[in-house]
Amino acid sequence: MALTADRERSYLWQDGTVRSWLLTTDHKRIALLYMASITVFFILGGIGAALIRMQLVMPTGAILSDETYGRMFTMHGIVMVWLFLVPSIPVTLGNFLVPLMLGARDLAFPRLNLISWYLFVMAGLLVVYGLFRGGLETGWTFYTPLSTDYTQGRVLPVVAGVFLSGFSSIATGLNFIISIHQLRASGMTWYRLPLMLWALYATSVIFVLATPVLSITLVLLAFEHFFRVGVFDPTLGGDPLLFQHLFWFYSHPAVYIMILPGMGVVSEVVSTFCHKQVFGYRFVAWSSISIAAIGFLVWGHHMFVAGTSLYAAVVFSMLSFLVSVPSAIKVFNWLGTMHGGAIRLDAPMLYAMGFIGLFTVGGLTGLFLASLASDVHLTQTYFVVAHFHYIMVGGMVSAYFAGLHYWWPKITGRMYPEMWGRTAAALLFFGFNLTFFPQFLLGYEGMPRRYATYPAQFQVLNVLSSAGASILALAYILPLIYFAWSLLRGARATDNPWQATGLEWRTSSPPPTENFVHPPVVTHDAYDYAALDQANIAARQEVPHA
Repeated sequence: MALTADRERSYLWQDGTVRSWLLTTDHKRIALLYMASITVFFILGGIGAALIRMQLVMPTGAILSDETYGRMFTMHGIVMVWLFLVPSIPVTLGNFLVPLMLGARDLAFPRLNLISWYLFVMAGLLVVYGLFRGGLETGWTFYTPLSTDYTQGRVLPVVAGVFLSGFSSIATGLNFIISIHQLRASGMTWYRLPLMLWALYATSVIFVLATPVLSITLVLLAFEHFFRVGVFDPTLGGDPLLFQHLFWFYSHPAVYIMILPGMGVVSEVVSTFCHKQVFGYRFVAWSSISIAAIGFLVWGHHMFVAGTSLYAAVVFSMLSFLVSVPSAIKVFNWLGTMHGGAIRLDAPMLYAMGFIGLFTVGGLTGLFLASLASDVHLTQTYFVVAHFHYIMVGGMVSAYFAGLHYWWPKITGRMYPEMWGRTAAALLFFGFNLTFFPQFLLGYEGMPRRYATYPAQFQVLNVLSSAGASILALAYILPLIYFAWSLLRGARATDNPWQATGLEWRTSSPPPTENFVHPPVVTHDAYDYAALDQANIAARQEVPHA
């Protein structure tokens, strides 16, 4: 009877009609709607990546024409960046967890949250329409004059889709900022916030301040196309470098939109599976804010070879080195947390450790691209591809899977098979390194990116990279299988299976629609495991008397 009552109270089962899901304002259900949407786009982008790696097995190209290859890597980049990497953790785990971590019933603006999902779905449909009804060869950056004068594809529907997705991001960011300011539980001061919320707060600030610049840029692109007003086109009196400045003013902070939430996930997971308070909590918290702030000042390092001023390039180089400092603080503090901790190597921790390793490699190789002298040689080569993927895919996707495994019992009320989770984490780490580490060597040796063919001397490394991609694909497919299996056959999860300290673990698994039966009160700092252990001991002592 108790099990039936819990099921009836669960957000998953109360009014399970399709209409109730499509019109829901429950942040938890909206998170699952987002999760289903971005999973579809992740699979679509992954198919593009698989075709790219199959093409590059042979120096002359294996399966695609040159034109089709250009459209394929454009499809892969646009779908993965705009429809998966940018929204991924904030709109899924963030939507689900922000009210629970705050001790609130929902986000500040539930209806706006639902509208943001519909905007995202419409954006995705527009992008997919443009990519499959004519294709596009501009890459995910839409550089002018390629996107205005020379492309044969459908630029405007794709640009309109990215424009709409920006409004979805702004709505999510506003919701998170106001919720964190206004909806904290009694006793939850700023320095009692989980580090996940600090990371999402910093991400939301970037959403709100940077995304309008991208939106304006894309509007100007469409305005020039329709009305032939010179903004970026030099034949009309425009400046194509202006597009790059505006685009990267948004898109470099967007790198931190993608990675900051992953850093928040890793902070939660490392603390839990070391059963230890995060080392240097305030440094980790403010490093998130520092990354968001400095991230607005480094866009020029994408343009070192574009003809910008040497003096400006020196300043951007110095700032690019500076932004690595708060990132390094996080890595050292995670390692400090692990030192002396009672480490449990469950799947979420393995993914988090993979994140730390891959992100560190990506960050260190970024210093080569921040240096003026080495960037001249490495820019537009596969070194850039490898660096980008170590941060965005090796880092962010590892963190996303760490978060999914960590909060899966809370989201679904079911446990996944731990052995398969560990196997998938190991496969991801091995497959990723086999895929992308050879690309550092290819870039160092001078192989340019975005080419459908290449000299035969680069074949061995390309074959290794393609072999690694097949292992990486298996690492992505496995969780889809065992997560689906766990929904039907997985063991029922307790309220706090990992013995974690956050407020989200004080409610049932899965939570009721209202999140908490009684509003929680915060009396301890975040990650206070001594208080948790004392409460567990007291609970065990009360059992015989019951």
